[in-house]
Amino acid sequence: MSAKPKKRTREVPISEFKAKCLSLVDQVNKTKTPLVITKRGTPVAELIPVSPEIDRKKWLGSMTGILKIKGDIVSPVIDLDDFEALRD
Repeated sequence: MSAKPKKRTREVPISEFKAKCLSLVDQVNKTKTPLVITKRGTPVAELIPVSPEIDRKKWLGSMTGILKIKGDIVSPVIDLDDFEALRD
């Protein structure tokens, strides 16, 4: 089993990012490789490709029947008389 090679992150000065923003965003989307934006050589931001979209129809309700409620989930956990502020 071989490890998947890690994609090399590219660094771009902020001035270049400002001038070529749309094409750089398209490039990150196409190559799925992150882009580090630098200011005077120091990383200040990272542009990463969007995560694969989750199929929300499969996610919603996926745990139906898994959990069981035991006891009263509405009433307070402790006796309200224990709070000194609530005493007369």
